[in-house]
Amino acid sequence: MRKYKLLIIFCCITTIISAQETFPVNGVKDYREDYIAFTHATMVKDSKTTLKDATLIIKQGKIIAVGNNISLPKDAASIDCKGKYIYPSFIDLMSDYGITVAEQPKRTRGFFQAQFVSDTKGAYGWNQAIRPETDASKVFTANETKAKDLRGLGFGLVLSHLQDGIARGTGTLVTLSDEKENFDMVKEKAAAFYSFSKGSSTQDYPTSLMGSIALIRQTYLDAQWYKNKPADEGTNLSLEAWNSNQSLPQIFDAGDKWNVLRAQKIANEFGVQYIIKAGGNEYQRMDEMKATKANFILPLNFPKAIDAEDANAIRLVSLGTMKHWEMAPLEPGVFEKAGLNFALTASGTTGDEFLDNLRKAIDNGLSESKALDALTKTPATLIGVYDTVGSIDVGKLADFLITTGPVFDEKTIFLQNWIKGKKFILSDNGWNDYRGNYKLTIKQNNNNIQYNIAVDGKPGKLSATIQSANDTTKNTLQLSINNNSVNLRWSNKADSSKLNSLSGIISNNVWNGSGYDANGNIVSWNMLVSGPYVEKPDTSKPKKKEIVNSTVLYPFNGYGFSEMPKQQDVLIKNATVWTNEADGILQNTDVLLKNGKISAIGKNLSASNAQQVDGTGEYLTPGIIDEHSHIAVTGSVNECSQSVTAEVRIADVIDPEDIQIYRQLSDGVTAVHILHGSCNTIGGQTQLIKMRWGQDPEQVKFANWDPFIKFALGENVKRSYSPTNNRFPDTRMGVEQVLMDAFTRAEDYQKQGADKRRDLELDALSEILNHKRFITCHSYVQSEINMLMHVADSFHFKVNTFTHILEGYKVADKMKAHGAYASTFSDWWAYKAEVEDAIPYNAALMTDEGLTVAVNSDDPEQARHLNQEAAKSIKYGGLTEEQAFKMCTLNPATMLHIADRVGSIKVGKDADVVLWNNNPLSVYATAQKTFVDGIEYYDRQCDSTVRIYIANERNRLIQKMLAAKKEGAKTQPAVMTFDAEIESEDGQ
Repeated sequence: MRKYKLLIIFCCITTIISAQETFPVNGVKDYREDYIAFTHATMVKDSKTTLKDATLIIKQGKIIAVGNNISLPKDAASIDCKGKYIYPSFIDLMSDYGITVAEQPKRTRGFFQAQFVSDTKGAYGWNQAIRPETDASKVFTANETKAKDLRGLGFGLVLSHLQDGIARGTGTLVTLSDEKENFDMVKEKAAAFYSFSKGSSTQDYPTSLMGSIALIRQTYLDAQWYKNKPADEGTNLSLEAWNSNQSLPQIFDAGDKWNVLRAQKIANEFGVQYIIKAGGNEYQRMDEMKATKANFILPLNFPKAIDAEDANAIRLVSLGTMKHWEMAPLEPGVFEKAGLNFALTASGTTGDEFLDNLRKAIDNGLSESKALDALTKTPATLIGVYDTVGSIDVGKLADFLITTGPVFDEKTIFLQNWIKGKKFILSDNGWNDYRGNYKLTIKQNNNNIQYNIAVDGKPGKLSATIQSANDTTKNTLQLSINNNSVNLRWSNKADSSKLNSLSGIISNNVWNGSGYDANGNIVSWNMLVSGPYVEKPDTSKPKKKEIVNSTVLYPFNGYGFSEMPKQQDVLIKNATVWTNEADGILQNTDVLLKNGKISAIGKNLSASNAQQVDGTGEYLTPGIIDEHSHIAVTGSVNECSQSVTAEVRIADVIDPEDIQIYRQLSDGVTAVHILHGSCNTIGGQTQLIKMRWGQDPEQVKFANWDPFIKFALGENVKRSYSPTNNRFPDTRMGVEQVLMDAFTRAEDYQKQGADKRRDLELDALSEILNHKRFITCHSYVQSEINMLMHVADSFHFKVNTFTHILEGYKVADKMKAHGAYASTFSDWWAYKAEVEDAIPYNAALMTDEGLTVAVNSDDPEQARHLNQEAAKSIKYGGLTEEQAFKMCTLNPATMLHIADRVGSIKVGKDADVVLWNNNPLSVYATAQKTFVDGIEYYDRQCDSTVRIYIANERNRLIQKMLAAKKEGAKTQPAVMTFDAEIESEDGQ
């Protein structure tokens, strides 16, 4: 028996020891277990399970029982929750709560003084924006002020991380309690975070979105390579952390519909699955969102109405911006309808905006059950903690809300937020429903004065009237209740300057206390219920259902399509056809477009089911092709941080909604070659697109074309205009050495074994050496043109195209011998020192030498009249009309290696054609219809109709915003919507 007693004592000691904490207690330890039963509640365990008259029992911060007909433990405190609702507390996966951000270093270098590597001290990686070693748990500090605000919105748990940089490190999962940090922290490392923003990094690279993408891709490759501990790298704590973080949920802060696709493309390439934080405009591209099959975090920071009272200011706001204000609240509901999995976040909202916007989303199609899931089960599941939080189930943390009604109802009051079993009061009012009729008795000496009191309003916002028992006059009673303390104040109408003031407590439906009457006499009082509260019928007008034009346009601006145009057979009759082939110009000729191709050319053609277009008196030509463009790019067209950035790709940053696409379609442009800018010697990889207005970034790309890359020579790359430049090179001699060094490194790279570190920059340069990628080079001065051809000959490749090439007439023979093409301006001159020898006869002289010559725009507006730019060589050099027109159609197709598909009207080629009302080289010519792949993407008559629609739609939205402001909606000032135009030969 003594052994058993010893065993019991030992077990008790062990239990006590296991419960001990390392922190000393200054005083007497509190051994209370917070053993509480919540009874008679409407228990919403999760979105699918609601129990009426249910009981919840918690102990030591966890749920130990939940359900109906549960026996109450005799040693548990009991709280009657009759008429109350209990919900799981909300969870936010995109928070910076409690993250202490150290002051970031300021950039001290001057303009054009580059910082090439990270300033971070320690054994970390080379780039300051890649900081996977950042551990939010190491810098987390509880912030009661912010915690209180978040608790008031219903949150009990947040995933916090340092929202700075491209690779942001790990986030920590913490409660919003007021305990010490070690008790708040639920999971030290709960997820790894990424973005496209370099944040506070003072390092130059990357300066562009395409640079950020290249950096992320290269870091994935470097981390894989580092797993083998290469001796050449030494210790790289950043790559070690990157690899370690891959086992965690991966969260990518995309912040925009197109960035969602960019992030998903990276995920697909490297076999990871991102949880993507959206930007609020993804509803505009739901087919693409569904195709990602990603999990999302949706913000509810809907845009405020624009203050439209200033007519001059509002006219500068785009229709797309106005429509987004109206349609943004549709996003969560649209995601639900599409079957996409998502959580919701309060990120980007302030004050009560989150709950207001959440209700707005519910009004616009989001179901309440999905909303609850998105704030509880889904975020918990996404980061693998649903066994701990996210619903009201046995064994989980006691994190729950107590409310007066359904959690998303506008009239519902959030009363308490319990976090790990600890109560946080959100509202003192509303727990008890004090509405009803009462008999107030005021005693002074031996006199009793009685009053009738009616308490109505809402449980959390009471109103009351008081009436003497001997009078029919009702006075307003100021009633204030805090917990069980009560104050009553009123004035009699006979003398409103004097105040009766009573205070007391409420206990078991009996109100009593003391106070002063209007004459200052001390009185005692009590108040008893005399009759139940009778709910008055709601005579207020029902909330007016907001009418939202939910039609999405592709692209999302006034010139978009509500339904994308479809490919169909088109028969163009009796036109003057400029073929660009041996047939020359054909009069009164028919052309049949079928299945996206030119199917037949001839007279008196017929085709059943084909749309017929009368071309009488009009001119049909192949579409215009711009060999050198900088349109349709987002996040900068230049990565200027280094002299060689061959790893960056224009393909990663295509903006298919750039209005320049539509504008250029209206002037017959059907394809453009989008180039990196000219700020460095070896720039980025280019992208050829077709003008498929309304399609997504992948769909506008010209399929199966030979890849190109942009080079540059001259003043831009040596930064002649900056005496403080510290980026090599400073001279034209240095430019040559940059090229020699780059290709020498590429040759050495190709000789390395299979286990080499894969380098995206050297991959691209190797493709040039292997004749799989082709160069288009910004160039002016004959000496540099000769230099680059010499470098190319030394490494056994060719320069495909010299662009601008304003001194091309001086070296045309050498270019012909080298096998290069020339893409030039028609008559640009004298805009900087190195073009002072330019002449308008350049294009004709190079043509006469036997070169294939094109005219290019390098400017979004000039691209709209490349046909007229080409016509200038008829005057300056005597070219024929056909020779001139080929310079903006067939010749650029030839130099882009796509002349077998576009550039002329020939059976079998793509149906990229334009119908003009006049000779296409005339200044009076305007495009009437533009077809790409046989699809009519532009029609001048339809354009006139669209302009009327835009005017009407703008007016509708302006009136709606004016009405919203009048009704008290928060507004934002009207700010001009800019179209980012990247123009001039600098491409900057």
